Amino acid sequence: MNARAFLVRGLLAGLVAGLAAFFVAQIVGEPHLERAIALEEVGAAASSESTDSHSHEEESAGHSHGEEEAFAVSRADQSTWGLLTGSLAVGVALGGLVALVAAGTLGRIGRLLPGQSTALISLIGFVSMALVPFLKYPANPPAVGSGDTIGDRTALYFGFLLVSIGAAALTTYAACRLQMRMGTYGCVIAGAAAYLLIVIVAGQLFGGVNEVGDFPGDTLWFFRLSSLFTLATMWGVLGVVLTGLVTRLYDQERAVLERRQFAASL
Repeated sequence: MNARAFLVRGLLAGLVAGLAAFFVAQIVGEPHLERAIALEEVGAAASSESTDSHSHEEESAGHSHGEEEAFAVSRADQSTWGLLTGSLAVGVALGGLVALVAAGTLGRIGRLLPGQSTALISLIGFVSMALVPFLKYPANPPAVGSGDTIGDRTALYFGFLLVSIGAAALTTYAACRLQMRMGTYGCVIAGAAAYLLIVIVAGQLFGGVNEVGDFPGDTLWFFRLSSLFTLATMWGVLGVVLTGLVTRLYDQERAVLERRQFAASL
């Protein structure tokens, strides 16, 4: 088993995961996104009606909007082909990343078999890269958040994401080193507790974002819930498929090795 074999299977698993995430986002997430877009359009229309100036600046703005519309992607394309392309691209990228990490940690996480270590890496990846950052900075629909603060919000999110990933890597490494002293159960509890402590402290240090305004709470809740479902689908399918492919590869290579050993003993 080598990194190339892991990578090929990771890309395949990511492709399947991206396709599954697309269907979940299309069925569960798109209705709530449509409501958010409708609310944003209503707010934009009300804002434009309250504008009193009808000068040359409006004409030039209208001209530029016309040029933008010529190159704009329709909402129908965004919710179908655009969403599918994005989901597949993210799925394949995640699949390759998880596969390479699983290949690099093979044999270094206790006595876990390749399939077991791959499943653990997928679980750690979901928690540290998706779940915990989402709980701190959940997804917002288009009508929520000021455009002036998008840079700050993006920096906060990726900063906290790096802290979460680093904490997961550090605590996993420490738990593996302490396994002989504390046992499997003890090192798992200690590693999980240390990770939670780090991300909780980091969560308190990182600033919060509260730009919801008067956006309807139920629409925001269901939008965020559907976003979390999509993330969970992406990572869940990726972990299950990749673990199955790696386990099958390991069984095949072990069967070949056993046949060779049996033939050599004759």
